[in-house]
Amino acid sequence: MCGITGVYAFSEAGSETIAKLQKASEAIKHRGPDASGTFVHNNVAMAHRRLAIIAPATNADQPFTDTTGRYTIVYNGEVFNYKALQAKLTATGVEFYTGSDTEVVLQLYIKYGPECLKKLRGFFAFAIYDAAEQSLFVARDRFGEKPLLYYKDGDKFLFGSEPKALLEFGVPRELDYTSLYQYLQLTYIPAPATMLKGVKKLLPGHYLIVKQNKVHDSNWYKLPFDGEKAATNPLNYKQQQSKLQTLLQQAVTERVVADVPVGAFLSGGIDSSIVVALASQQMPGLQTFSVGFPEQPFFDETAYARLVAEKYQTNHSELLLTNQDLYSNIFGMLDGLSEPFADSSALAVYSLSKYAGKQVKVALSGDGADELFAGYNKHRAEYQALSSGTATGLIKKLEYLWQNLPKSRNSFVANKVRQLHRFASGAKLAAADRYWLWATWQNEEQALALLKPENRSKAANRLYTARKSRLLDCLNRKHYDLNSVLCADWQLVLANDMLPKTDLMGMANGLEIRSPFLDHRVVKFAFSLPVSSKIGGSYQKKILQDSFRHMLPAELYKRPKKGFEVPLLSFLQTEGAGLVNEYLSDELIEAQQIFDVAQIRKLRLAFKGNTAGTLQTQVWMLLVFQYWYRNTFLTIS
Repeated sequence: MCGITGVYAFSEAGSETIAKLQKASEAIKHRGPDASGTFVHNNVAMAHRRLAIIAPATNADQPFTDTTGRYTIVYNGEVFNYKALQAKLTATGVEFYTGSDTEVVLQLYIKYGPECLKKLRGFFAFAIYDAAEQSLFVARDRFGEKPLLYYKDGDKFLFGSEPKALLEFGVPRELDYTSLYQYLQLTYIPAPATMLKGVKKLLPGHYLIVKQNKVHDSNWYKLPFDGEKAATNPLNYKQQQSKLQTLLQQAVTERVVADVPVGAFLSGGIDSSIVVALASQQMPGLQTFSVGFPEQPFFDETAYARLVAEKYQTNHSELLLTNQDLYSNIFGMLDGLSEPFADSSALAVYSLSKYAGKQVKVALSGDGADELFAGYNKHRAEYQALSSGTATGLIKKLEYLWQNLPKSRNSFVANKVRQLHRFASGAKLAAADRYWLWATWQNEEQALALLKPENRSKAANRLYTARKSRLLDCLNRKHYDLNSVLCADWQLVLANDMLPKTDLMGMANGLEIRSPFLDHRVVKFAFSLPVSSKIGGSYQKKILQDSFRHMLPAELYKRPKKGFEVPLLSFLQTEGAGLVNEYLSDELIEAQQIFDVAQIRKLRLAFKGNTAGTLQTQVWMLLVFQYWYRNTFLTIS
């Protein structure tokens, strides 16, 4: 895992940007503390920051140029099948001079061109410059595990692992109000948009070819979701379980390979517990890490993680966070964000990555399992909405009751009421509208009301409608069932929330996070399974739970599903209260001319007296945005 950035100049004015390459590299030095390097050739310049995981010797440092001097690569990621690929290339006469996957990727491109991408198993974002053709090839992995952003104008093409690098090149600092509108609903900004106009994220499974002043975008990988008919798998349910066990074991085996210490996050949920169980078979004494909140038992799951650690005799560590601990980590977390990102669990992931990063350089995780096998509460809700049973009808009829009962995310009963209210509200809507309601934290009307009246038309417009329509594409195909929702989650939630969270928080602490569930063979198999293999009866992630039941403590199967969250309400009303007052002050809001002062003041005052826990996410979204805005727009050097 590393950081990359570069420029392809189209004109003399664009070439002047090359002088800023070193500053752009410095902006992402946290992504690669082990080494750095630059490459300049005529109108092209690239820089690399290295976190050495495989072949840490200096002969694998980047930018890396082949022996002919024609091709140069800057590469961020890991290719887990690189040794097998190297052996095949060697058999055709290719010579290798390092033990790195970087050199393998470069030689694959030289031999196969863009088709090389389909041979790679792993995660990556890289750029290859061809000096003879004077072209730049920029690619991103299948699911967007590694970030890649770019900017183009009449003089230049810029790319980088984070917007921080592009800002050092001098890209315009202009707010994208449509992105802000989406952010205020979702807590993140879906690709390809960013919070800055003109700066784009390369979509997962895409590559660019830059030559002269032209940029060609191609889609090299598509999610294996049909949408024309219900998924069918020729294997019976027992055979499906066996196949899943084999695929996940292979994925874990590949992901424990490294030339540095490897550990695993262990939340106490099914997903990370399966990963730890499989990894422990190959790495006795595996280091595992959990995070807990002793002051807030409702959010603490360390007891379940401990059961798995004891069963597999892992070298287990628990990071117990108080509100004061959260405050001590908040600025590091906020500085690690590349744009506003308000999934509050990022604070816990940052804290745990900081802790684990002092002991290992690679950590396995269970990311992706919920999106593949229907693990979220909204998946259960969708399944019930489609079944239209007696219980569903009753919940819908009692919508007025749920609306008027106390709701909160901070206790079991109040959280259940909140869920019932959201279910009743969504069950009566069309599929796409229902999905959007359940995917967002506040609706379009609430989000728009936070903006100054004159800014609302900049946000809610045809561009917003087009972006939203693309995100909901999976839901509007010929056949609709729960797999359609999982496809939408894969493209929206996983790619834009879960994966950026782990990448940014891990990279801020020099830690590479790998998830076996993101192996594309596992993904292909999961999308071939019918809904009945994923959910039914009284539990979700049916096949995942059944396939590994024999390997996990029985207690894990008796607990209710709960998302990975932090005690945000408690934190923002105690140690974080000063930040709320500072960043949501009337003076700052007025000076920005972005938000409606009266609406923000109303929210701030209501939050101070709120004990139910219904406003903390809205406050947190605004606080995170304000911190980013101040650093991006008000502290320009």
